[in-house]
Amino acid sequence: MTQQSESTKTTSTGKGTSRNTTSTTTRAEEDADDSASSSVQAEPRPQAGRLPAFAPLGPLEPLDPLEPLEPLDPLAPVTEPAELRPPGAPRLWPRSFASRLTAPLPGLKAFARFAREGAVRPGPEGLADIPRLPFEPGPLPRVDARTVAVSWAGHASWVVRIGGLTVLTDPVWSRRILGTPARITPVGVAWSALPRVDAVVISHNHYDHLDAPTLRRLPRDTPVFVPAGLARWFRRRRFTRITELDWWEGVELGGVRFDFVPAHHWSKRGLLDTCRTLWGGWVLTARDGQRVYFAGDTGYGHWFSRIGRRYPGIDLALLPIGAYDPRWWLSDVHCDPEEAVRAAQDLGAHRMAPMHWGTFVLSAEPVLEPLTRVRAAWQKAGLAREDLWDLPVGASRVLA
Repeated sequence: MTQQSESTKTTSTGKGTSRNTTSTTTRAEEDADDSASSSVQAEPRPQAGRLPAFAPLGPLEPLDPLEPLEPLDPLAPVTEPAELRPPGAPRLWPRSFASRLTAPLPGLKAFARFAREGAVRPGPEGLADIPRLPFEPGPLPRVDARTVAVSWAGHASWVVRIGGLTVLTDPVWSRRILGTPARITPVGVAWSALPRVDAVVISHNHYDHLDAPTLRRLPRDTPVFVPAGLARWFRRRRFTRITELDWWEGVELGGVRFDFVPAHHWSKRGLLDTCRTLWGGWVLTARDGQRVYFAGDTGYGHWFSRIGRRYPGIDLALLPIGAYDPRWWLSDVHCDPEEAVRAAQDLGAHRMAPMHWGTFVLSAEPVLEPLTRVRAAWQKAGLAREDLWDLPVGASRVLA
């Protein structure tokens, strides 16, 4: 979603606090949340140049003041991942994670400019390329415990096969999410084609990443790994195997390690819950050391190089390249294509797979522009073309 100009800010671990996370979400808001997405079945593509109107959320409520927390020094040398935490362990969290922001949230002046300029989606010319968006659904590849494969269902939703597990990232199989037009490409992987889902990872609570109708389709004993403060949302929906993690914490399932890492973003789902839950990305590491990084939603900044130092040898980075225009409004929380390529280099990733484009119209850039720009930026950086996995929606690649 949105944020404003970048600044560096000291982060905090949230450890040692004595306050439970407090939710201000009402029952009515949660009911609306569950019904916000109309259907999880894909429809034919919309016609070029035609989309319904989009209305952004209003100004953000003031953030609660935070008690000082134990600081996490972002400049401290890091060479090893942290010790593993027990899955499902109950946690205590601060009331707000506003101290983790790396840039201030937009205020009334920014919202006034946003409303005045009306730059929320492309014009007819920018939408004309909808029929050209790459969509090539195919069967999921056959894999074994030594194989890593990814299949792009669209937006930030991936089917990741690693270490013998099937993991869904930010699964959104719905046709529509709250506050946005319907998908402009169908879901790339049919729900019926999925193997048993061994785990789900969630990056943050925005509606285009946390979709209640999709998650309702999963067995309630599916292991779910979520940011700090988000377990309550899943408990309300009767999930029973929920693990909340802070930044730099990890958990293991079936021999695969799941580490939650920082991102330049924020969280908000209702009217009064700004930054009440954490946000971040995930590093998945198999027993044999094969490693996949899923960024979730993020702007460009210092975290990428630090993630790369702590988790060296990332084989594949799944990085967002869309929803970036206008830059004055979105630069702090959404990478543009050139920044995504720089992020892959900062991470030391061997390969990059673009995501977070070509599915939902969330901003003003032409719908095909993220793909053309990321290809140009990759070439300009002198990187090997075969290491840019610019997959069509529905396509898969296997890590050789």
